[in-house]
Amino acid sequence: MIVASVIGATGYTGAVLTDILAMHPEVQLGFLTSASFAGKSVAEVFPHLRVDREYVGYSLEALSDSDVAFVCYPHAQAHVAVAELVDSGCRVVDLSADFRLKDPAAYPAWYGFDHPRPDLVEEAVFGLPEHYRSSISQARLVANPGCFPTGMLLGTLPVAERIDDRGVIVDSKSGVSGAGREPTPKTHFCAVFDNFKSYSEVGHRHTPEMVQEMTLAAGTTLPVSFTPHLLPVDRGILSSIYFWPEGGVGTQDEWLSLYAERYRGEPFVEVVETVPSLQDVQGTNYCRVSIRVDPAAGVVKVFTAIDNLVKGASGQAVQNMNIMFGLDEQAGLGRKV
Repeated sequence: MIVASVIGATGYTGAVLTDILAMHPEVQLGFLTSASFAGKSVAEVFPHLRVDREYVGYSLEALSDSDVAFVCYPHAQAHVAVAELVDSGCRVVDLSADFRLKDPAAYPAWYGFDHPRPDLVEEAVFGLPEHYRSSISQARLVANPGCFPTGMLLGTLPVAERIDDRGVIVDSKSGVSGAGREPTPKTHFCAVFDNFKSYSEVGHRHTPEMVQEMTLAAGTTLPVSFTPHLLPVDRGILSSIYFWPEGGVGTQDEWLSLYAERYRGEPFVEVVETVPSLQDVQGTNYCRVSIRVDPAAGVVKVFTAIDNLVKGASGQAVQNMNIMFGLDEQAGLGRKV
């Protein structure tokens, strides 16, 4: 059995991780840490979770018996705990952005801190299993992708080399849980209910992840114009992705066949003819992908749907853990959470 602990277990991603890991057939749940709720039981904080555990404060000593730790601290706060855990010999899946960008110089601009561990930035594996499975299997540190980049990259990486230099336009709609558990004026019920709006229209901090991975796949710099929107729903991300292909748009059947071949055998990517909706994937670790061709505009449109808390965060983190420890990749991920 693998001993798995969750660091920062009382946010939304930590709660979903707790739920998945508690039912995982190959996992013994280790420590669940929380700065705000230490001493309280899981049932007191999340009554819907039937997990007989108590939250504790974080300490490296307490985690010494853990085989893997999932770090769910906010961006710019996770890297300290991640570094000391990795240095102690514990394998880590980091759900923050603190090790996703491969250029240490990018962190001050996008996340407001100078990265103290460029060695670990270089070592960290970007945790998109469909693209980096082999590297993930050997990794000490996996940087779990952001929720928006997950849906966008699964929709574009198979064709990155066929996109012309105008790049990609990404229009994504997300449920409110993507903003985290701490309420803000923008995510308060009164601001979200019966409303729909864009935010961070230029310069959203998930953009450099998209550009980084698209550029690596294409072998040349591909610009990404990304606009997120906030839906008045709990969870899920629907992304509409537009690009101009080199060599003409072709037919919808040709693109569907290309994607189906690329994702053949992938347990959590479903290429479908019907454009997906949030309800198709909510509570699951699946990404659904479909394609439409617009000959008049010379554009190919790719549509992806994921659950931001599962395939966009905690489910993908467990998928990465399964790969790291040579387990069945689908273990623990066969039910809705």
